[in-house]
Amino acid sequence: MKRVTGIGGVFIKSSNPEQLRAWYQKHLGIDIQSWGGTSFQWHDEKNPTPDGATVWSVFDNTSKYFEPSQAGFMVNYRVDDLFTLLDVLKSEGCNVMEATEVSEFGKFGWVIDPDGNKVELWQPPEGKVE
Repeated sequence: MKRVTGIGGVFIKSSNPEQLRAWYQKHLGIDIQSWGGTSFQWHDEKNPTPDGATVWSVFDNTSKYFEPSQAGFMVNYRVDDLFTLLDVLKSEGCNVMEATEVSEFGKFGWVIDPDGNKVELWQPPEGKVE
């Protein structure tokens, strides 16, 4: 069974998210959208048609989304079969969070790494890689 197949997103906490977004936009040229982040499309000169994306977003420090982690970041990893992977991780003694989410955006689950960082696992909707 494949486990992680790629990075779906990188999320950063900030005490001043507007300022941080503006800095990334001005100095690194990241095209910040109204929802607070951007979606990097996977394409280049050799492959001009996007076939997926990696999301980048800044959250306010007051966001509860990263809990129980105290880290100022969270990585979202793409997976092929979320629920099977969560079961395998549980059987291996990993700290798998009970909550999961299923929506039009895909299936989401979370595990806490040994350093206490919350890791998001994401199975894209059927037929999508982004």
